[in-house]
Amino acid sequence: MIKIVLIGAGSREFGPATIRDICLSDKLCSVGLELMLMDVSAERLPETRAYAEQTAARLGRSFAVYTSTDLKEALQGADYVVVAIERNRYYYWAQDFHVPRMFGFNQLYGENGGPGGLFHALRNMPPMLKIARAMEDCCPDAWLLNYTNPLTKLCEALTRLSSIRTVGLCHGVFHGKQQVARLLGLPAEDIEAQASGLNHFTWFQSITHRSTGEDLYPMLRERERDAHPLGEWDEMALSRILLRTFGLYPSPGTNHIGEYIRWAPEFLGSSLLQFYYDPAEGHPWETGRTPTWIYNLHEKATQYPLFKTGTANAVADDPKSAPLASSGELAIPIMEGLAAGHKQDLDAVNVSNRGRMPGLPEDAIVEVPARVDARGVHPQTMPRLPEPVLALLRTQCSINSLLIEAFEQGSRQKLLQALLLDPATHSYRSAAGLIPELCRLQAELLPPLK
Repeated sequence: MIKIVLIGAGSREFGPATIRDICLSDKLCSVGLELMLMDVSAERLPETRAYAEQTAARLGRSFAVYTSTDLKEALQGADYVVVAIERNRYYYWAQDFHVPRMFGFNQLYGENGGPGGLFHALRNMPPMLKIARAMEDCCPDAWLLNYTNPLTKLCEALTRLSSIRTVGLCHGVFHGKQQVARLLGLPAEDIEAQASGLNHFTWFQSITHRSTGEDLYPMLRERERDAHPLGEWDEMALSRILLRTFGLYPSPGTNHIGEYIRWAPEFLGSSLLQFYYDPAEGHPWETGRTPTWIYNLHEKATQYPLFKTGTANAVADDPKSAPLASSGELAIPIMEGLAAGHKQDLDAVNVSNRGRMPGLPEDAIVEVPARVDARGVHPQTMPRLPEPVLALLRTQCSINSLLIEAFEQGSRQKLLQALLLDPATHSYRSAAGLIPELCRLQAELLPPLK
C-alpha cells in the first residue's frame, strides 16, 4: 500500500490530469494505494475528490480518496508527494511579463528566465520550502516530484536547503521531439532522441531512427534548410537558428528557450500579444482585469474573432471532461518504477549534476535522461556539450546559485548580482530600479529581502 499526496490538487489542470494518470496505471492500482488531495483552498477540493472517485469507478479501481487543507495532516505517512502550486498565477505573471518591459528589459515570456523568472522563483520558494520542511517532519523518506515552475531554480533551492529527495519533471523535451519529427517528416514514435541541459533549455545530442539506429541529424539539417523560413515561426524559428549556429537542435521552443538568450525576441512574433492590454486604461494589477493569455501566434492568436458569436461551451473547456487518456507526464512512470519495480526509461529528469553533465557546476540542477526501477531513479551521464552551448548554460547556473543565496540570506544585493548577470538586463540603473518596484508589487508573496 502506498500513499500519494497531490499538493495543489484543486488546480484546474494539474489535479484532474494527475488523477487520470493514477487511475489509468494498472501497476500502481495493483500495488494498492490511497490518494490524498491537498490544497490551501478548500473551494475546489470536494469537486476534485468527486472527480477522482468517479474516474476510479469508471475504470474499476478501488482506493480511498481523502482531502485536506492542512499540510502536515496530508503528508503523514506519504510515499510520494507530487507538487504543482501557484498563487493567483496570471495576476502576478502579468507583472512578471510587463513590469520588466516598463524598465526596458528584453523580458521574453516571463516564467523561468529574465527578471520575471527571478521573481516568479522568489514567490514560489517559501511555499516549496514549507512543503519540504513538513516532509522532513512527516515523511522524510518520501519522494518529492515537482512540476512547479521555475523548475530548475526551485529544485535547486529544495536540493540545497532541504534533505528531501527531489526530482523535477517537465514535458519540454517531448515537445522538442515533436518538432524534430515534423521537420523530419517521420512519426515521433520512430525517433529516439536524447537531450541534456537545463529545464526549458536542453539540446538533443543524438537523434536516431528507433528501428534502424540511423543517425538522423544529417537528414534534419538538410530538411531544416529546405523548410519554409516562416513555417511554425513562433514555435521553431529560434530553434532552427540555434541548430544552424551551434549544430544541435534545442527544446522546447522559442517562448522558453528565448528567456535565456538576449537576442531571442526577434524570433517571437507574439511577444507583444502575450497578456496584451492598453496601459492608458490601467495596469492589470491595478484594474483587476487579467488580460487574455496566449502561448504564441502559432497556437492561439488566430482563434480570437473580432466579436463573440455565441455562447462558449464551458463543458468543452473543463479538464474534467477530457478523455481518459494519459497526460504523458512522468510522475506516474517514476512511481510505477519505484513502487512496483517496473523498469522504465525517462526522457528527462531534473536532478543535481554530480558529473552527469561535464562542464557544468556539480551542484547545479540539470535535465538529463534517466532510468527508474525499484532501486531508485538513475540519471544518465551525458557526453560533454559543445563549449558555446555550455557557456550559455553556465550563466544560468550562476544566476540560479546567486538567487538561492538571495533567498537564503534575504539579500537584495545578491538578487541584484543575479539580475546583472541575466542576458535580459541592459542597464544597471534599470536593474536597480526594477527590484524595489517588484518587491513592492509582490510583497505579499515574497520572502523578506533587505
